[in-house]
Amino acid sequence: MPTHHPALSRRTLLGAGGALGLGALLTACGGDSDAASSGKGGKDAADAGDGKPWSFKDDRGKTASAERLPKNIVAFISTAAALHDYGIACTGVFGPSKPIDGKPNPQAGDLDLTKLTSLGTEWGQFNIEKYAALEPDLLISNMFPAPALWFVPEESGKKIASLAPTVGIDGARVSLKQPLERYTELAASLGADLETEKVRAAKARFQKAERTLRKAAAANRGLKVLAMTGDADQMYVAVPDSYCDLNYFKDLGIEFVEGKKSDEWGFWEFLSWENADRHHADLIMIDNRTTALPPKELAKKPTWAQLPAVKAGQTVAWSMEERYSYAGYAPVLEGLATAVEKSKRLKR
Repeated sequence: MPTHHPALSRRTLLGAGGALGLGALLTACGGDSDAASSGKGGKDAADAGDGKPWSFKDDRGKTASAERLPKNIVAFISTAAALHDYGIACTGVFGPSKPIDGKPNPQAGDLDLTKLTSLGTEWGQFNIEKYAALEPDLLISNMFPAPALWFVPEESGKKIASLAPTVGIDGARVSLKQPLERYTELAASLGADLETEKVRAAKARFQKAERTLRKAAAANRGLKVLAMTGDADQMYVAVPDSYCDLNYFKDLGIEFVEGKKSDEWGFWEFLSWENADRHHADLIMIDNRTTALPPKELAKKPTWAQLPAVKAGQTVAWSMEERYSYAGYAPVLEGLATAVEKSKRLKR
């Protein structure tokens, strides 16, 4: 597949573009007022629940507003999963949710998909008729980068935006801490109680995992980590600063192989499989999404099988579209810390 083509790139590669120009079409979602309740919980959320107006300023600088607290929420799959961790329920979802090898899709978190209406699971699929039938109060998605809403089709963006206010949270070229904090704020604005035992325990686990990963990185200085995805024709090496999770892992001391930007979007270095060994890595993070080649398919690529890290069994799943919640990312940090601790520096 010619991944240099933006539309095709977006189908399989996170951050290869987004629906261009959609931001201009979404101005009907809310005004540009700065007087938004940027995720204030407590009294603000309670007041909204009593029938008072609700608003939230998103990462596009747009303020979504409603006359009452939104109840019928439709969201990108991992966004819905993040809100679920805070006790906020969605009625509809869009984006990859199908099981992988018989196991729940990692992007769905702890969601019970049988209770949710899916508007489409593939890139470009968004059933507007189903969306309208849900009588949505709010639509929420990530952005890679802003202003395009992830998995909201460009060609139907104007129609979708006319049906309900929208909120976009940025996940590109920032630290992971930013979307984690923004989703906490958004959940609070929607009525979440941030003081429940479940929510507090999830953040405590995340903070402990953060310390563990920092310690593991410090104890394994010089260990080179490469994050990648692949399709039938090419291997793609991530540009770490373009991804909020990799950006954050760098802050904790992980030393990444720095992919060279291959296109205007700047998220990947494109390599033919013949050149899969261009970069040396001691540990490889493998994209775990449905759109990426899984390890069993990667193993069929001769050059992949000969990579030192692959031969040594030094690989770990890369949850590159994990839900932005402390509950979602705590296990991710724990898994990476374990992989770093177990990995050794390898010769080419």
